[in-house]
Amino acid sequence: MPAQPASMARTTARPHAATPPMDLVFIEGYTGQTIIGIHESELHRPQSLVIDIEAGLPRAGACRTDDIADTIDYGVVRDRLDALMRDHGVQLLEALAERIAQMLLVEFGAARVRVKVVKPRKFDNVAAVGVQIERQAEPANTEPDSGRGAQVLRWIGSGLVPQATPAPKR
Repeated sequence: MPAQPASMARTTARPHAATPPMDLVFIEGYTGQTIIGIHESELHRPQSLVIDIEAGLPRAGACRTDDIADTIDYGVVRDRLDALMRDHGVQLLEALAERIAQMLLVEFGAARVRVKVVKPRKFDNVAAVGVQIERQAEPANTEPDSGRGAQVLRWIGSGLVPQATPAPKR
């Protein structure tokens, strides 16, 4: 067996401590219809998408507590996917995958996510085309007063704008 080149050994070897154990909550094979694309033929009628999601939580508390509040409720995630399919407002699969990833990181508290979005049978001689992205939650900021503004900017940048709370009447 030939020796592995040194450059490959460096890129494939990872210290064990760098990757904490993750519990993965996943949805596989979610299917829905939506209007998405850049070509004229894609902009007037819904097409099928298949979405796979993996959301990692470092040692989810639900393993100990048996409480849904200590993990990601995939039923709620599925409902959010249904809503995104109706009203995502993007043209590219990459942008839709990013919205899904940000939803899981921000709203559901995932530490890392993998999102795969596929157009099955887009072309008659191809089984599927699509995109797969991976994202990680940003480390918590320990400086006082700086986290909220940065979080709001991330939400705005990802299209997830928080609802304004009306000021109390005096």
